[in-house]
Amino acid sequence: MKTGVLLIQLGTPDSPSTSDVRRYLSEFLNDPRVIDIPWLPRKLLVNGIIVPFRAPKSAKIYKELWAIGEGSSPLMTHTSNVVKLVQDRFDASEVTIEMAMRYQNPSMDSVLERMRLANYDQIIILPLFPQYASASSGSAIEKAMNIIRKWWVIPEVKIINQFWNQEGYINSIVERAKYFDWKAYDHVLFSFHGLPERQVDKVYEGTDLCTDQPCESEINEENKFCYKATSFATARLIAEKLGMKESDYTVCFQSRLDKKWLTPFSDKVVEEWGKKGAKKLLAFSPAFVADCLETIIEIGEEYQEIFEEHGGEKIQLVPSSNDHPLFIDCLVDLIEKRI
Repeated sequence: MKTGVLLIQLGTPDSPSTSDVRRYLSEFLNDPRVIDIPWLPRKLLVNGIIVPFRAPKSAKIYKELWAIGEGSSPLMTHTSNVVKLVQDRFDASEVTIEMAMRYQNPSMDSVLERMRLANYDQIIILPLFPQYASASSGSAIEKAMNIIRKWWVIPEVKIINQFWNQEGYINSIVERAKYFDWKAYDHVLFSFHGLPERQVDKVYEGTDLCTDQPCESEINEENKFCYKATSFATARLIAEKLGMKESDYTVCFQSRLDKKWLTPFSDKVVEEWGKKGAKKLLAFSPAFVADCLETIIEIGEEYQEIFEEHGGEKIQLVPSSNDHPLFIDCLVDLIEKRI
């Protein structure tokens, strides 16, 4: 069968200019799966308050990120490398690997139109988010299906909605960590991207909430698609392979917008360990398979400043999977099982 594989990343501005950052933020934050409030309040909040004030500040940060990436977005660079390396593992006449961004370019509309014209027997959709969340995986899958459903001829479509427990993904992070002796640090953080509590609550039926589940300690039939539960489970798998005890690390959540987001908050955990007298922290960010603003800048620089302000010395960021061979193995395995 002739197979097309679509790898989907979150997105990045086309450039660090304020206008491109504004365009990116507008598309991203107007997504009803990202800010899940009614249409009119969301429009007023995003277009009237958040984007106008945030775009100029974010543009300065993206300029710094572009400088670190030697003139390009690290997210785009790493993802492009992944596409090439995965494609090299397949016969291009039988399997074609494509990449699109959920927000901005290369757009899902343009890439999926190219895939439509290629007349594949089947299409595999693989969002590059290990832990399922409606605001990331769900949004990418919904966008793809909204485009494909308009085609006159719809091929067989297969969707991979999460892969947090895949051996290659976990091992790629473990191998990255081996460049650092975690025992030489006062504490280890597993910092995942934050979500509003209401979004994880929506995973459960009826009156059940995330707090009604043992999400910090186990995966079960009820919480297997809960982002909080799979985040904690991911940390446990990595910690186990590195020989960490539960007391050696903290699972926390970064990039929050208000107090009603998943806790504990990563920046507060960093602050607390600084106040306790810790001098060195080791930080993982397993929700991101490619280093980006949230890892390089938020953890590597902003959290470093917070730590120093409270007596700490160094936060060492463990690089993301990026294009590690074991992560490529993970993606190839996921694809081969669907062909």
